[in-house]
Amino acid sequence: MMSLQIRKERVAIYPGTFDPVTMGHMDIIQRAAKQFDRLIVAVLNNLSKNPLFSVEERTDLLRQATQDIPNVEVDSFRDLLVNYVRQQDAQVIVRGIRTVTDFEYELQNASINHNLDPDAETIFMMTNPKYSYLSSSVVKEIAHFGGNVSDFVTPEVEQAMKLKFKRMDGGVKP
Repeated sequence: MMSLQIRKERVAIYPGTFDPVTMGHMDIIQRAAKQFDRLIVAVLNNLSKNPLFSVEERTDLLRQATQDIPNVEVDSFRDLLVNYVRQQDAQVIVRGIRTVTDFEYELQNASINHNLDPDAETIFMMTNPKYSYLSSSVVKEIAHFGGNVSDFVTPEVEQAMKLKFKRMDGGVKP
């Protein structure tokens, strides 16, 4: 008698502020998408940050950046991450690591999430070394002062940043 095994879809969540999405984020998205049946890139509405882009703008920019990766979905959430993971029936949280400092911070978050939900596993992916210095904060600062960010973000993000800073009072017009 032949037994049919039904494999559960492997779903991962890659949460973040993504303000804006950088090539470092895209590196993690592309690599994580190869490891899971479905990767949900989840834009966090972080109440402790004052973002440059709204949640809707960040979600739209991520959709544009990931449109050619068939198993990637983009969503947003305002809840505890573990609650969102359960709602999406995901098994894994993906976090990108650039530095030892990132690891310490992410390890603390992973431990808290595991305490809240022992089924929520976190995996860490090391960023490609060519992006290890890159952060959204650095990209925003460079763009604010009219610097070239074309190596750090997609063309759509670069254009959106130029428009955003042009509209802002006090922003240097690139």
